Amino acid sequence: MKTIKLSMAQALLRFLDNQYISVDGKETKFVKGVMGIFGHGNVTGIGEALERSPGSLIFMQGKNEQGMAHAATAFAKQSARKQIIACTSSIGPGALNMVTAAGTATVNRIPLLLLPGDNFACRQPDPVLQQLEDPSDYTISAVDAFKPVSRYWDRIVRPEQLMTAALQAMRVLTDPAETGAVTLALPQDVQAETYDYPEAFFERRVHTVDRRPPAADAIRRACGVLAGKRKPLLIAGGGVHYSGATEELAAFAEAFGIPVAETQAGKSAMRWDHPLNMGGVGVTGTLAANQLAKEADVIIGVGTRYSDFTTASKSAFGNPDVQFINMNVSSFDSAKLNGIAVTADAKAAIAALHAELAKSGYASGFEAGELERRKTEWNLEVDRLYGFEHEAGLAQTRALGVINETLQPSDVIVAAAGSLPGDLHRLWRPSEAGTYHMEYGFSCMGYEISGAFGAAIAAPERNVYAVVGDGSYLMLHSELITSLQEGVKLTVLLFDNSGFQCIHNLQRGNGSDGFGNEFRFRDAATGQLNGSYMPMDFAAHARSFGAQAYTVRTAEQLREALLQAREETVSTLIEIKVLPGTNSDGYESWWRVDVPAVSASPKVEAAQRAMAAGIAKAREL
Repeated sequence: MKTIKLSMAQALLRFLDNQYISVDGKETKFVKGVMGIFGHGNVTGIGEALERSPGSLIFMQGKNEQGMAHAATAFAKQSARKQIIACTSSIGPGALNMVTAAGTATVNRIPLLLLPGDNFACRQPDPVLQQLEDPSDYTISAVDAFKPVSRYWDRIVRPEQLMTAALQAMRVLTDPAETGAVTLALPQDVQAETYDYPEAFFERRVHTVDRRPPAADAIRRACGVLAGKRKPLLIAGGGVHYSGATEELAAFAEAFGIPVAETQAGKSAMRWDHPLNMGGVGVTGTLAANQLAKEADVIIGVGTRYSDFTTASKSAFGNPDVQFINMNVSSFDSAKLNGIAVTADAKAAIAALHAELAKSGYASGFEAGELERRKTEWNLEVDRLYGFEHEAGLAQTRALGVINETLQPSDVIVAAAGSLPGDLHRLWRPSEAGTYHMEYGFSCMGYEISGAFGAAIAAPERNVYAVVGDGSYLMLHSELITSLQEGVKLTVLLFDNSGFQCIHNLQRGNGSDGFGNEFRFRDAATGQLNGSYMPMDFAAHARSFGAQAYTVRTAEQLREALLQAREETVSTLIEIKVLPGTNSDGYESWWRVDVPAVSASPKVEAAQRAMAAGIAKAREL
């Protein structure tokens, strides 16, 4: 057997550089490169390998470990999980900064390869700077914190262990049902240790993603349930995008007259103006979709994990006889809500169900014009909110209307947290698949700008916009600098409403007078954070990095800034001053956030009684 002597870090990069993924016969190089921040623990190990022997892997310098890992997650998401960027960090705080991003990737079923530095395996210099010591178990280090948020975790304490660990990592990263964060802890001494690796380890390796076909019996069971149902509703989740099933989805819905609702991850699976697209469903859903969900006698869930926002905390489905058909590549998800499990690739499952259902001559039983009426009514409501003028300033829904009307159909929006995801899920009108990039599994504040950077790398032919609140911007905006460094343009649409207004609204809706969620000065008289609003110049902040920036306060100014930003050649920020509390809400939905039954405030006790009434109406299974 021919061998080659390499350090473990050198071998890791050479291996990653030769991994490919094949979907439907099309091969794609799986690892585009590595993002990293160097420190002790990785600079002389994987850092040396990236400097001297990176192969075709590119290296990008992150500015915050969480931010760069979010960017890598968004890159993989925008690439429909067919390509990744790995992330490397030092030990201690550098590594732990990536834990939040690992959770974000795993919850959203997105492949993310993390390569944090770790303590010395030899233990001779212990304890080194930033080393976490557990007196009861010396095998534990800070990197063990990644275990609960990783789909695969390994620590390579001998250089030859890399071969097993790397193959297992690729197994998980390329598996549609198992994918998520993969963490390979790399002790800093082992990164530099050498081994005679077999050359076969570095041969071009193609990981074929076979579409999992549905079992014939599962399809027959699903058809048996549908046979007696007249008011079906199909819920399209992120799996529709990842399996490339958008055309099959539309054909299925059209063939049988079945309305479609979308989760946050599934939105843009159908054009907004398709007659059967009823929009978002659940807590942030449209009135049309939520009313159909309430009346539906069968729910066909495709590629959805049924989060509490999709199911309105299990209150969305009001028909006592409703049944569920769950088509998902993951058996963990297809078994939810006590449904009929069709564990299969979404594209293959839709096609098989379509073929079998056609044999029976099935058609939904909606009254003539019912679906058209519901959709028309909702479109008029969106038009109203998009055109809503407030005498005190710019309403958030009005601003989104201007943006939606001004952006091009191929432009990508990226968002994650606050009140904006609710408005976007209800109101945004996408015309092309893959243009609505929402991270709402973790709803991680700080994902937006990092995510837009990653999406822009994945889709260089498109304009990418980060839609972000001032709260999220303050938490994490570091990869805006990386976008300038790399010459990768993105546009930040920063909605400044002076605080964490989404939670402020939730708080006040459950009996609070408002506490600790707005960006106000401490008032000397009351001692509370209820003084005047803090003035912030976010545009000046962005200009200090070298970005272009605009500040707008009216719809007309916003439209002009969007047109000017499109012509800019560098990343640009538009600071949009909007009125707090001018987001959309409600539409016959409900979200369970438990409230104390005992409080000094009668308003809180009243809110608890209302919450208890909602809990009593929710499904238990």
